[in-house]
Amino acid sequence: MKALGLSSLLFLLAAVPLAAQINPNMATPDAAASGFLSVYGSFHPSDGIPDVGARARLQPYLSPALNKLLTDAAAAQARFSTKIKDSPPLIEGDLFSSMFEGATQSKLQACATSGNQARCPVAFTHAGSNGRAADWTDTLLLVNIPGGWRVDDIAYGGGFQFGNTGRLSDTLKTVTGEAP
Repeated sequence: MKALGLSSLLFLLAAVPLAAQINPNMATPDAAASGFLSVYGSFHPSDGIPDVGARARLQPYLSPALNKLLTDAAAAQARFSTKIKDSPPLIEGDLFSSMFEGATQSKLQACATSGNQARCPVAFTHAGSNGRAADWTDTLLLVNIPGGWRVDDIAYGGGFQFGNTGRLSDTLKTVTGEAP
């Protein structure tokens, strides 16, 4: 009888939904976006495709799809560098914001959630060396997966002449040759 009770208990424990096992740092879009921004802020200035160490620090905050795109882009960069010696990188400048030079400050705005997706605008500032600041807003696009919310893409909103436009995923797909 005790064996049946123990096996029933183990079955119930195994059946606990993954949602109950969410990392508290990923329980809300705001928490996941804040975690991502904290790691991103430690990279300044960010330059091109993150190396393996930087990707490892970002990985907990990114969706599997975005992690794969970054890994594939890094592999494409390695192949390119091997093939064409002394070439510039495939991507130069900050990859995670609209501005080439990156942000020196960020402020997360209110996230809007719809089902398993969320949009989290981020007000960025780059304090230039000339005393002039540039301000813009990009949007973190998050998805709720088993284990919690993760950044799945970034919609660039700065509109800078030499900055990033469109979405981060499109930029990475272009680098890997997977763009439509």
